[in-house]
Amino acid sequence: MIFNPAEENEYQAVRGLLVHRFEQWARENGIDADPFVVEAALDYRHLGTPDGRLGLWDQPHIEEFLLDWLPWTVTVLPDEEPADAPGTLRCLLRYLDDVHLADPRGASLPEVLEAVDAAAPRYAKAMADRSLWGLAKFWITTAAEQGVDVHDEQALQDFVGRAQGGEVPYDPEVLQTIVERHRRSSGPVRSEPQLPVALPGDDVLREQAGRSPVLRQLRELAAWAGRDRRTLTGSGRLRLSDARELVERLNTGDDTDSVRSSADLPRLNLLVEWAKTARLIRVAKGRLYAVAKAEPVLNDPLALWRRAFDAFPELPSPVRRGRGGRYGESVLFVEYDMCDVVLPDVLATLYSLPYPMPWPGLRDSVHLAYRSSSLLEVFATDSIGFEQVDDDLRTVLGVLEDLGAIECHQGMADPVFADLAMSENDLEGWAGIPTEGDDDLETPSGTLPGMPTGLAGLLNDALPDEILSGDALSGDALLRDAQLDDEDTQRARKLKSELSSGPVELIRLTDLGTDSVRRRLLAEGRDAPLIGELAQASPAGLLGVLADHYDPESARVELAAWIAVHGDRTAALEQLVHAVRTMPFRTRAEAMLDVLVSSLDDGELLLRSLRSDSWLAPTALSLLARREILTPEDLTEPESLLMVAESLLQLCEATGADGVREVLRQQGREAEEALRAALASGHPDREGLADLQALAERVPRERKAHVGLVQQRGHRENGRRGGRRRR
Repeated sequence: MIFNPAEENEYQAVRGLLVHRFEQWARENGIDADPFVVEAALDYRHLGTPDGRLGLWDQPHIEEFLLDWLPWTVTVLPDEEPADAPGTLRCLLRYLDDVHLADPRGASLPEVLEAVDAAAPRYAKAMADRSLWGLAKFWITTAAEQGVDVHDEQALQDFVGRAQGGEVPYDPEVLQTIVERHRRSSGPVRSEPQLPVALPGDDVLREQAGRSPVLRQLRELAAWAGRDRRTLTGSGRLRLSDARELVERLNTGDDTDSVRSSADLPRLNLLVEWAKTARLIRVAKGRLYAVAKAEPVLNDPLALWRRAFDAFPELPSPVRRGRGGRYGESVLFVEYDMCDVVLPDVLATLYSLPYPMPWPGLRDSVHLAYRSSSLLEVFATDSIGFEQVDDDLRTVLGVLEDLGAIECHQGMADPVFADLAMSENDLEGWAGIPTEGDDDLETPSGTLPGMPTGLAGLLNDALPDEILSGDALSGDALLRDAQLDDEDTQRARKLKSELSSGPVELIRLTDLGTDSVRRRLLAEGRDAPLIGELAQASPAGLLGVLADHYDPESARVELAAWIAVHGDRTAALEQLVHAVRTMPFRTRAEAMLDVLVSSLDDGELLLRSLRSDSWLAPTALSLLARREILTPEDLTEPESLLMVAESLLQLCEATGADGVREVLRQQGREAEEALRAALASGHPDREGLADLQALAERVPRERKAHVGLVQQRGHRENGRRGGRRRR
C-alpha cells in the first residue's frame, strides 16, 4: 500500500477505511485499541518516511514512530492520560498481517512484535521529554498547564498575546532546543519510486569485483604500506621517493618528472585518501601502515569493492585541476556539493534505467539543477563556466568506471531520451527539481490541522524565517524561473539534436554499481525492488507488491520465478487466486487480480473462468469490463447488478463514506436506485454491503436536514460541499 503525496484525498479515504475496519476487527477479537494511534501510525509511514509504504514495518520504523514521531506530534494535555501506543501498534501490526496487507519485504510479525516490546519501556519517557516535542505541542501544553482552556479560541488568543508580549513563563532552553531541532531537520522527502532490478549472485559479483583496476591499486597500496610502516613527511604526506615508487607500482598515470612534492600527484593522492577512508591504511605518529583488521576485507574482492564504493562519496575531491601552476579544488565539489548532491543524484538517475543514459542528457540534468540552485547569480556573471563542471563530472565518472561501478560506450541514444528532451518537466525530473505535479511532503513542522491562527502566529515568532518560508527569496525564485523559461526551448532543441544526430557516449551502472546503489537506497529507507526477492513471499504478499511496485515485464519475471519455486503450476495458481479471493478490500483485490492475469500468458483465459466464481465474479467482471473484453450488452441481469454493487463498493473505498454520500446527494433518485440494486445484488462482500446499507439509511435523513437548512438560510448555502471531518 502506497500513495503518491499528490494523492492526499485518496490516502485520507483509505486511511479512514483502514481505521474503520481495524476497529471492527479489534472489537471482534476483544481488543481495546486506540484508533487515533492507528491514524498516527499510518500518517507516520505516509508523511514521515521516504518510501511511504503503509504495510512495511521494520525495527527502525517502530522505534522512530514510538520514540520520535508521537512525542513530536501528539499532544497530551495535563488532565489526560497518554494512549497505550505500543499496545495499539502491536494490534495494528497483527491486523495488517491478518488481512494480508503486510509487505513481505519487511520484518516478520514475530520480529516486529519483538521490536515493539523492546521500544515500549522507553515510550512514556520519550512522551514526557519536552525536548522531543514539536512547537505546537510545546505552546499548547504550556497554555494548558497555566490554566488556559485550549479548546476556547478566545482564551487561546489571549494567551498568545501574553506570550508575544513576554508575559508568559516558559522554559527558554527547552524552546531553543525545539527550535534548533526544527532548524536541523527539514523532514524526509518522498523518494522517487525505482523500477525493479535483476542482479546475479554474490559469487558472480565477487568475480566481477576481482577485475577492478582500483581494487588492485588499493590492495597493492595496503601491501606496500605493510605492518612495518612507511615514514611520512613533516606535513603528513608521502616522501617524494616513495611517491614515485608507488606511481610506477600502482600505474596511476601521474607525471612525476617535474614535481617537487607528492602533493602534486593527484591520482596517487586520491588512492591514498581512498584507502584511508576505507580503513585499509592509517597514519599514526608520522607513519603510514596497513590496518591489520582490514586483512579479511582485502582478501574478499566483493567486500573490498563494497567498502571502496561506500567510501568514495566521503573522499576529498578526486578532481584537482591546475590553476597557474597550482592545484585548486573542483567547482563541482566546492561550489555544488558533489558528494551530498550531485553524485547521489547521478547514481540514482542511472539506477534501474532500462536503457543506458546518454552523456548529453546526464550533463544537461546537472546543468539544469545547477541553474536552479542558489548559485544562479554566479553563473550570471560567467565567472564559472559549465565546461569546467563537465570536465569535473567526467573525471568523477572516469574514477567510477575504473572502480567498476559504471560502464561507458559509444552508441545511439534510445529515442525515449530525445522525446524527453522536449519535455521541460521530464528534464527537470532528471535534475531532481520538483515539477508542478510534485508534492514533496515534509515531516510536520508543528502546525496542526485546525490550529488557531493566533497560535500559528506564535510559532512564526519562535521559528527563524528560513524555516517558515518555503521560498524566502521569492524575487530570486521569480528571476530563476524566468531565466529557465527563456532558455527552455533553445536548450531542449539543442539536446534533442545532439541525441538524435549520431552516436554519443552511453553510461550505465554495472551489476556491482547497481548492487551497491541499491544497498544505499535501502539503508536510506527507500524502496528498491529486486527481481527474485519475493520467491518465498506469501501469495497475497507477492501480488500486493507486484501491483504496487513492479512494471509489467518485471512482474512477469517475478511471478514466473515464484510459480517455479512453488512447484506444480496449477496448485501455485490456485494459491494466488485464493489470495485474491480472501482479500477483504475490493480495490486491492482487483489490483491483485489485474497484475496476476496481466503477468500470465493465459491470463485472459483465467479471468474469463472466474466469471462464474461465487466470490470473485464481481472482481472478474469489473476487470473484463475495464479491459473491454465484455460490454454492458454481454452481461446478464444478475451480472449487471453485481457490477453496480462492485462499482459502489470500490467508490466507497476510494473516496470514503463522505464521497459516496456526496455522489448520492448530487445524483438523487438515480443513485438511490443504483444503491438499492447493489444491496439486492447478492454481492459476496457482506461487510461492504452492510456499510452501503448504513449509507442508504442515512442519506434520506441527511437530505431532509440539508433541505431544511437551505430553506432557513434562504438558499445561500445551496450547492456548498461539506469539509472532511478528521477522525
